[in-house]
Amino acid sequence: MLPRLKRILVGSPLESSEFHHRKLSKKEALTVFASDNLSSTAYATEEILLVLVLAGPALFAAIVPVSAAIALLLGIVVLSYAQLIRVYPTGGGTYEVAKENLGWKTGLVAAAALCIDYVLTVAVSVAAGIAAITSAFPVLFPYRTLLCAAAITLLLMANLRGVRESARTFAVPVYAFIGCAFTLILTGFYRHFFQGLEPQPVQAEPGLVEYSMIFLLLRAFAHGCVALTGVEAVADGVQALKEPIVRNAQITLYIMAAILASMFFGLGYQAYILGITPKETETVFSQIARAVFGTGILYYLTQFSTMAILVLAANTSFAGFPRLASILAKDHFVPRQLANLGDRLVFSNGIILLAGAALLLILFFGGDVHALIPLYAIGVFLSFTLAQAGLVIRWMRTPESGRWWRLTLNLLGVLSTGAVLVVIAVFKFTEGAWLIVIAVPAIMLLFWKTRRHYFLVSRQLSLSDFEKPRVARHTVVIPVAPNPNKVVLTAVEYAKSISQDVIAVTVNTDDRPDEEIQSNWKKFIEDVPLVVLSSPYRSVTQPLLRFIDEVEDLRQDDKVTVLLPEFVPARWWHNLLHNQTSLVLKGALLFRPGIVVTSVPHHLRE
Repeated sequence: MLPRLKRILVGSPLESSEFHHRKLSKKEALTVFASDNLSSTAYATEEILLVLVLAGPALFAAIVPVSAAIALLLGIVVLSYAQLIRVYPTGGGTYEVAKENLGWKTGLVAAAALCIDYVLTVAVSVAAGIAAITSAFPVLFPYRTLLCAAAITLLLMANLRGVRESARTFAVPVYAFIGCAFTLILTGFYRHFFQGLEPQPVQAEPGLVEYSMIFLLLRAFAHGCVALTGVEAVADGVQALKEPIVRNAQITLYIMAAILASMFFGLGYQAYILGITPKETETVFSQIARAVFGTGILYYLTQFSTMAILVLAANTSFAGFPRLASILAKDHFVPRQLANLGDRLVFSNGIILLAGAALLLILFFGGDVHALIPLYAIGVFLSFTLAQAGLVIRWMRTPESGRWWRLTLNLLGVLSTGAVLVVIAVFKFTEGAWLIVIAVPAIMLLFWKTRRHYFLVSRQLSLSDFEKPRVARHTVVIPVAPNPNKVVLTAVEYAKSISQDVIAVTVNTDDRPDEEIQSNWKKFIEDVPLVVLSSPYRSVTQPLLRFIDEVEDLRQDDKVTVLLPEFVPARWWHNLLHNQTSLVLKGALLFRPGIVVTSVPHHLRE
C-alpha cells in the first residue's frame, strides 16, 4: 500500500540518466529561485512603516529614501553574488566561498546562518501569504496557523515531485503577482501625476514622538532589509540550471534584482502617496491595492496572487536548502542521508527536514509574521558578509585579470552588508534576534559532532589494524514458542545445517508444567534440546535476553547466533494482529557486541 500511495502523491521514479535533462531554464529558474526575493516586497515595506509611523508625519516621507537606500544595497549584493557564481559554479554559495577562503569554521558559521535563513524563509513567507488572505477575508484570521500548516504540506508534496514540476506548477502565480504588482504601481503613479492624488495626513502614535530621528531611520532601514532575503538562493542552487550554467544563473540573478528593486521602490512610494499606515488585521500591501483598485476584481486578484507568491516564496528554500544540505553531507557535517537523491531526482530527505522545521516554527509562533520577522534578516546578512569577505580574500590571493575592480566591488559589499548586519543585530536583538545568536553556535556544534561521529566510525571500520576473528565454536540459540509449529521446525532445520551446537529456548508464561512443554517438544524434535525459562511476571523478552547473556558468558571461545523464527503475513495490516516479539528482540540484541542476529522467515498465504 505504501509504495502505491507514494506513486500517487510523488509520482513514478525517474532514472538517474534523466538528471541532466531536468535542469531549469532561466524562465523556470526565476519562478523557483526568485519567488522569495520578489515576495518580500509584500511585507518589507510594512516593516519599514511599522517603525516610521512612530514619529508621525515627521518621518513618514522617509519611506521613499529608505526604500531607495535598500534598493541600492540590493544592487551591491547582487553584483557581488554574480562574481561568486562565476568563481564557484558548483553551488554551495556562501558556504563554499567561506570554507575555502576563511577556513572551515567560518564556513560552518555561514552554513548555520543559511540553514536558519532557509527555515525562516518558509515560515515567514507562508505566514505572510496567509496574512494576505486573512486581510481580504477576516473571518479566516483565527485559523491562520492551520492554513499555514496546510500550505507547507502542499509545498512539500509539490517539491517531492521534482524541481521541474514545481517550477511549472508555480510559474502562473509568480508571473501573475509580478503583473499585478506592476499594474498596481503604474496605476498608482498615474493617479498621482495625472489625477492629483496627494499624501494623506499621518497621525503620530501618542507618547512615541520623542524617539530620536536617527534611531528611527536606522531601525526602519534594518527592518526593511528583509527585502534582500533570497538573493543567495541562485548561488546556492546554481547546478539546477541548464548550460551555460554561469551565464544563465547570472542573468536570472540580474532579472530578479531589477524586478525586485522596481517593485520595492514603487510600493514604498505608493505607501507615501496614499498615506498608508500598518493595521493589525490588514497588510499594507492590501491597503494600497484597496486604495488604488477599490474592492473590485483587480483587488481580489492582487490579494490572491500575493498570497500565492508569498506561500510559493518558501519554494526558494525548498530549492536551496536541500542542495546546501547535500553539500554539507558530502563534507560529513550533516547526516549522509541528506546527500541522497530520491525517486524524483530531488533531495527528498532535505525537503522533508525543511518542511518539518518550518512547521514547528509556525506552530510555536502561532503563524504571526511580525513575531517571526525579527529572527529573519540577521542570518541573511551574516551570510552576505561572509560570502563577500571570502571573495575579498580570494581576489587578494589570486593573480587574475580584472581582480582589482572585483576586489573593490566585494570590499564595498562586505563593508555595506557588515554595517547593515551590525545595525540589524543592535536594533533587533531584544526583539528576538538573540535567538539566532544562540542558534548559530548550537547548529555549528551539531555539525562538528556529526563530522566527529563519521570520523570515529571510519577509523574503527578501517582495515589498517584489522585482525581476522577466530571462531572456535558456533552456537545457535533459537527462541521459540512453547508449542512447535511449521515456522519453528523450519528454523530448527536451518540452524542444524549451519551448526552442530543448537539450543532452543522458550519462556513459560502460562504456568504450564515444564514436563508437558518438554514432552510436546520431543514429539517433533528429538535432537535439539529445549530450555524452558520461567517468568513469574509474564515478561518474554527479559528472560530471553538473560539466557542469551549466560550462554555468551559460559562459552567464551564461540560466536553466538540468535536465530529468530518469523512468519510473514500475506497482508501488511495482518501484522497488527500479532505480537512483534522478534522485532523487540532484534532491537535489544542490536546493541550487544559479539552476538549475531538473523531471521528465518516463513511466508503465509491468504
